[in-house]
Amino acid sequence: MVDILLYTRTADYRHDSIPHAVATLSAVPGFAVRHTEDPDAFATAVGRRPDAVVFLSTSGDVLTPAGRERLAAYVDGGGGFAGVHAAACTEYGWPYYGELLAARFDRHPAYQPGRLTVTDHDHPATRHLGGAWEFTDEWYDFRSDPRAGDPATRVLACADESSYEGAATGGGHPLVWCRAQGAGRVFYTALGHAASAYDDPDFRAHLTGGIRWAAGGTPTGSGS
Repeated sequence: MVDILLYTRTADYRHDSIPHAVATLSAVPGFAVRHTEDPDAFATAVGRRPDAVVFLSTSGDVLTPAGRERLAAYVDGGGGFAGVHAAACTEYGWPYYGELLAARFDRHPAYQPGRLTVTDHDHPATRHLGGAWEFTDEWYDFRSDPRAGDPATRVLACADESSYEGAATGGGHPLVWCRAQGAGRVFYTALGHAASAYDDPDFRAHLTGGIRWAAGGTPTGSGS
């Protein structure tokens, strides 16, 4: 079993999809999910070193000082972290979190259909996908390229900006990536805005593959 600490506290925008996302992840075979929105309970639970910590559409400042300290120690000491969608809209005032995730949310156009280009199939989050992935989401723009602070960041999929209206990033426009943080493993996907995403078999395989990798894959290696 993969022991997952799932955190969904919001101090800013709250996604209506959170309850369905929690139920979906809790029903995944092989996942043992502990879900909380209590920052004190989170600080205690992360100190017990689960296999992976998942921030699912968290927003704003959601951690206590103790929670921040223990999360940093957990990841740097070899723990796994997965951020989903609005996890990039979280803890703007904590520099370590920006380093951990490698990019912070800037803006998004309207929720609409679009296309991702899968740039790395040698990873559990993307190996089931073809070269192009049609999806409907908010197509996040970020304040910086996740590779800017860490060139070793491994980009797994990018937005095809020609496939939707309102793109503002340009260039490769990463939407899914993974990286090493200390001795730990970090995975992030910008997808997952709507409840319907969690009913999509390709998205479920994408998300669970990323979480499993964070829980036990090599930091930036072959994706096994």
